[in-house]
Amino acid sequence: MDKTPPAAPASKIETIIGPNAHFRGDIQSDGGVRIDGIVEGTIDLTGNLVVGEGAKIIAEIKANNISISGAIKGNIAGNRVEILETGRVWGDLTINSLLLNEGAYLRGQTTMHADIEPPMIEAPKTQHAAQPVSPNIVDVEPKS
Repeated sequence: MDKTPPAAPASKIETIIGPNAHFRGDIQSDGGVRIDGIVEGTIDLTGNLVVGEGAKIIAEIKANNISISGAIKGNIAGNRVEILETGRVWGDLTINSLLLNEGAYLRGQTTMHADIEPPMIEAPKTQHAAQPVSPNIVDVEPKS
């Protein structure tokens, strides 16, 4: 079974960091990026990010959609994050949508920032104090 993430259409991936590359610095792009090597720094994309199975990333990441089969240490912000069965993430997510495949690993906090209002729930109505069962009150103290 092939464990690599499904590749985005070729027209959407403009930059590839291959499995033998070690990149240190900032990546900024309006297009899609696929990483199969090692990246340290920041990643700021308006396009999508595909993290291959052998990739190791230590970075703060901002991208539209992120598909993760490799390892990431750092916070992630974006629209949609998918962590596939070989994907590992150590960091906080601020996203609209999250998909964790069986076997995926995530250690961090997840904040969903979609503009979804919580449903309005009516407060429970207060009930009046229950009436005594018997109108006659009996004194249980022994009389002296």
